[in-house]
Amino acid sequence: MYAGIVDWPWWAYLLITLGLTHVTIASVTIFLHRHQAHRALDLHPVAAHFFRCWLWLNTGMVTREWASIHRKHHAKCETPEDPHSPQVFGIHRVLWTGVFLYVKEARNADTLLRYGRGTPDDWIENHLYSPWHKLGVAILLAIDVAIFGVLPGSLIWLTQVAWIPFWAAGVINGLGHFWGYRNFSSPDASTNISPWGILIGGEELHNNHHTFPTSARLSIRWFEFDIGWLYIRILAALGLAQVKKLAPRPRLGTLRPVVDFDTLQAVIVNRYDVLSQYARSLKQVYREELATLKDGGRFKGLKRWLAADAGAVPQEQRGRLELLLGESRSLHTAYAMRQELVSVWERSNASREHLLKALQDWCERAESSGVRQLQELSLRLRSYVLA
Repeated sequence: MYAGIVDWPWWAYLLITLGLTHVTIASVTIFLHRHQAHRALDLHPVAAHFFRCWLWLNTGMVTREWASIHRKHHAKCETPEDPHSPQVFGIHRVLWTGVFLYVKEARNADTLLRYGRGTPDDWIENHLYSPWHKLGVAILLAIDVAIFGVLPGSLIWLTQVAWIPFWAAGVINGLGHFWGYRNFSSPDASTNISPWGILIGGEELHNNHHTFPTSARLSIRWFEFDIGWLYIRILAALGLAQVKKLAPRPRLGTLRPVVDFDTLQAVIVNRYDVLSQYARSLKQVYREELATLKDGGRFKGLKRWLAADAGAVPQEQRGRLELLLGESRSLHTAYAMRQELVSVWERSNASREHLLKALQDWCERAESSGVRQLQELSLRLRSYVLA
């Protein structure tokens, strides 16, 4: 049996496989996801073509198909039209067979027509990468066998071509909408699988991404790490990338004596930070009230549903939540005023004057509510400034 050009110990083959698959992960998150699907950064033609060629060899994916399906996922998230939502198809189907959902949607001509604009349309794309997308993985098999030998090369190749279908189509699309922690109450079920985005190039921070989909950086909180963003910074330093958009970082300035139009605009821009702070406030009120209520054990486990939209609360928990709110005036007030605050930026047809009046009224009632957490939140709102 052909032994290949190199003859290495088993651990060397393992390391080279991990290195090669990590380049594929970086290519997907930087080129396909952040550059093509969301236009969060521009890439130099040299860098862009390297990623295109690498993905052609290692995945056989067509750029237009991938970008179209992902854009549709954001536009139709968690609905029956979402190509791969575990909330619709079930976690096991998406986690283990998500690649087949991708293939099915790639055959939808309407999806490609509606969501595929702006993807590569040059000669090499139209004459090689798209029509001969399966040729790339065949060439990769020949290269792996030639370098590493028949058995090691075949195993390395199999890992390379299976890496993205499992980690991207399965884990990110599955677990990323099913299990993990949430920094923001985005309108979908997205979660951060891990605060350390290393194995899947930063895509582990999926709730952050769905909250700020056009941001080139997926990490938000101080303890989160996005290795894909590290690579982008390196490319930018080399003149091979230019960052276009980043998630807004909340800035606090001098406390304004009254809520004005600048306050309104700053609150709307930082609305996800507002909701994140509000969720922490609700949990604080919940802990304090639970300690004072008689038989507070009846309401254990409700904390996670306080900051959720009413429609997302499971039916079996709604009765307990309503009972808790009925027994705690402070928690009832804080819970009800959350939706009132959200409506400030959800009124798409309201004038600026009406929105300003609503925010002013909310802050006045919060500061006179007697609920410490609401008073502190109102002061924070009056301190937001635009970057």
